[in-house]
Amino acid sequence: QVQLVESGGGSVQAGGSLRLSCAVSGFTYMRNSLGWFRQAPGKEREGVAVIYTGDGSTFYFDSVKGRFAITQDNAKNTVYLQMNSLKPEDTAMYYCAAANRRILGWVFSPRNYDYWGQGTQVTVSS
Repeated sequence: QVQLVESGGGSVQAGGSLRLSCAVSGFTYMRNSLGWFRQAPGKEREGVAVIYTGDGSTFYFDSVKGRFAITQDNAKNTVYLQMNSLKPEDTAMYYCAAANRRILGWVFSPRNYDYWGQGTQVTVSS
């Protein structure tokens, strides 16, 4: 049974930092795509960052490039999202997602992912 458990959300002021964690269990950790998505009230879920565990390739949505970093710790079966220079528009529920393959299409499409966590809230105040 695959489980994704997010943690690390919270409230910060603009310009601050947070690190989100996603603990992955019941899943073959090699050659998978692990992603972070977010959804603000009234908006569609959007991709933020994705890592392919097979070779460590990373992908970032334009709005977070240079500010966010996705990393993996194979020993802990955990993927992280380091978020720096946070802006009020980053406020959203953040979700971890997983697919047991390398995604060949649009990596930021939620439909490409098979497993989802429950989410962790990030609130950035101005």
